[in-house]
Amino acid sequence: MRKQQKIGIWGIVLMVAAAIYGMGNTAIAYYQMGYAAIMWYVLAALFFFLPSALMFAEYGSVLKDARGGIYSWLEFAIGERGAFIGTFIWLASWIIWLLSNTSVNFVNLSETFWGQDMTTTWHLGELSSTATLGILGSLFILAVTFCVTRGFDKIAKISTISGIFVFALTGFVLVGSVLVLFFHHGHLAQPLTAKALVISPNKNFMSPLAILSFFVYAVFAYGGMETMGGISDNVRDAQRNFPRGIMLAAVLMFGAYALLIFCWGISANWHHVLGGRGVTLGNVGYVLVSNLGYTLAYSLHVSPANALIFSRWLVRAMGAVQLLAFTASFFVLVYSPLKSFIIGSPQKFWPQRLTKLNAAGMPANAMWLQAGIIVVVLLVISFGGTTMQDFYTILVDMMNVSSSVPYLFLIGAFPFFKRRLASLDAHQNLGRPFTAFTNSTQTTLTVTVAWLLVFFGVIFSVIQPLFSHDVKTFFWTAIGPVAFAVIAIIMYHYTNAHEAHLLNAELRMQEEDEND
Repeated sequence: MRKQQKIGIWGIVLMVAAAIYGMGNTAIAYYQMGYAAIMWYVLAALFFFLPSALMFAEYGSVLKDARGGIYSWLEFAIGERGAFIGTFIWLASWIIWLLSNTSVNFVNLSETFWGQDMTTTWHLGELSSTATLGILGSLFILAVTFCVTRGFDKIAKISTISGIFVFALTGFVLVGSVLVLFFHHGHLAQPLTAKALVISPNKNFMSPLAILSFFVYAVFAYGGMETMGGISDNVRDAQRNFPRGIMLAAVLMFGAYALLIFCWGISANWHHVLGGRGVTLGNVGYVLVSNLGYTLAYSLHVSPANALIFSRWLVRAMGAVQLLAFTASFFVLVYSPLKSFIIGSPQKFWPQRLTKLNAAGMPANAMWLQAGIIVVVLLVISFGGTTMQDFYTILVDMMNVSSSVPYLFLIGAFPFFKRRLASLDAHQNLGRPFTAFTNSTQTTLTVTVAWLLVFFGVIFSVIQPLFSHDVKTFFWTAIGPVAFAVIAIIMYHYTNAHEAHLLNAELRMQEEDEND
């Protein structure tokens, strides 16, 4: 097995920028809440994101050599059974995410080359656009899996390149907005008032229920940092660099979200730019970047025609960056959740062939099995007509809160993690791990607030469809984590019972041999 490439602090930051941070989240936030989104993003960061990032930093620093990521974290804190159930729910939700987001990257590809979404016009021969995207998505998943099985260095390289471009685009928006502000003599396109900081200009987000739904969105927009647990054993001097990388990435991500929401208001008047019918959650990011490009060029006394050309090329540039970032996120998510579960959990749960590592140190067989499942389901959905499209909707509904439920395990397990850590000998191969929470009162209070925030966010996400009388979506959203948990429990107890049966049979045979 060849030696794997390891990454440092900035490698972690760039991987987070590529796979987790989403500039599109700020565009959606500004579209839904205007400047008022800043307050909710700050609150979500203070009470959930930053505390949870500190917890993950402690987990990763102490369990620096654990190859199982969040499985190893949970097993250390609450034992094998809880770790198996929590990580299985997490893995199932990420697999559905991979399945449901393959077509999104082709929208980014279309935006890069044509400046707009042309995917509905794509056809392979006589096939429909849905079937065509299904085939392209399958090829994309297979290509990503092939690259990732070549070694962790492939993930590191695509994440580094993508992360640099994501930072570059974010930097352009920040610098471009400052220039627009300068050329407009400090005048904001969207007036900044005390009222604007708390009340949305969007009439659909003025009710308490709508504001609560946005706060839940803001909390979950910070999700995904736990996936970095699967790469902690690929970090140089992980005990020191992993927590530093996680915290630096968390601070940069929080700062970028708050600043960018404000920056959109510098160049975009909400009612003039976003109040029309053609703006959707899917294209609002491109609308705002295009508007920024046009406003900046026009401020530099470029002709309207050339300013429009500049804005269109900027949309293409954003499409290219989004394409790179989405591809990098697939590289990370094809590998990290599966590796955490398959390699972290006891080998008794899996056939030996599934846990075998290839020459590059990757669980290639498990990854190809995962790719095969995704491809089969994707093709069946793409060619299966309306019945299978309904099945696809059900899968997505099941994923809605399943991806957030593992946070209840990770955050809830943290006091047990600290308690067990305190009971161990301080010199028992722990070195000097990163410590953010130094007393039990601080730990309990922080964990309680963060856990309750996620819990009520999950509950609200489950019952939200009922407010629009969508009982079907409510049912499948609620059943998702329950179904995945039941499957995990059955797998766990069946494997243990089977192992106990084999052990008893072996003991009986030994007793019979001794009697003979």
